[in-house]
Amino acid sequence: MIKERDKNISRRFKRLCFILLLFPVFLFSQESEPDKILFVGNSFTYFWNMPQMVEAMAKDQGVPLTTAQSTVGGSNLEQHWKEEKDTRTQDLLKNEEWDYVVLQDHSMSTIDAPERFSTYATRLIDLVKEKGATPLLSMTWAYDSNPLMQKTIGPAYLELGIETGVKVVPVGSIFMAAQEARPELNLYFDDKHPSYIGSYLIALIYYKYFTGRSVMKIPNRLTTEDTDGDKLYLNFILPETGAFLRQLVEEFDMETFKEAH
Repeated sequence: MIKERDKNISRRFKRLCFILLLFPVFLFSQESEPDKILFVGNSFTYFWNMPQMVEAMAKDQGVPLTTAQSTVGGSNLEQHWKEEKDTRTQDLLKNEEWDYVVLQDHSMSTIDAPERFSTYATRLIDLVKEKGATPLLSMTWAYDSNPLMQKTIGPAYLELGIETGVKVVPVGSIFMAAQEARPELNLYFDDKHPSYIGSYLIALIYYKYFTGRSVMKIPNRLTTEDTDGDKLYLNFILPETGAFLRQLVEEFDMETFKEAH
């Protein structure tokens, strides 16, 4: 019974990998490691300290990488552009220097407001380029109650990436691959937000993207320091869960993509 289950998981995983091979996302192909990364988005980005986890992973591996965020719960890129809902994106882009700026729109934007998604993502992309940074599009994932959403979300991000010449990090596609392979992991906190496991997976994806390094030695416990210099734990992952997630991300290495072709 267990062997048959493992075979089914393997078949689903290979099929999902093949699907991702069709997407021109150029994942995990950075030529050099960035120093400063700004994440622009909402609760999909900040849940469970995801940007801080990326920085903690880098620090653990001796990589000089810092992250910051401009995130407001429920916000979309139009609101970031128009400085609504107390967003700080315009100020951060105009008054600080960044290597990369990650743009993540509201989870329903590609479905309910595709024109808004395209318009304001493009405006922010142009501004990021104008300020000398490299913009990235962060693909979101479908809700737990409706995995079919990904059929709209994924292509919308990829098409905009082609139109603007911007790389897309297919977080949503990898998130859904993990969900299909291991549904018992509870990657969702509720119907849409990532659980602490889901956010750990997302952080792994970004660490891999920005450094190009293996994730296999990333620890299951991630720490930082509070304002008093005391250790602060960001996340705890069971060893077997961490092993699966790290292997999943590692399997999406660009060299693996090339060999599969």
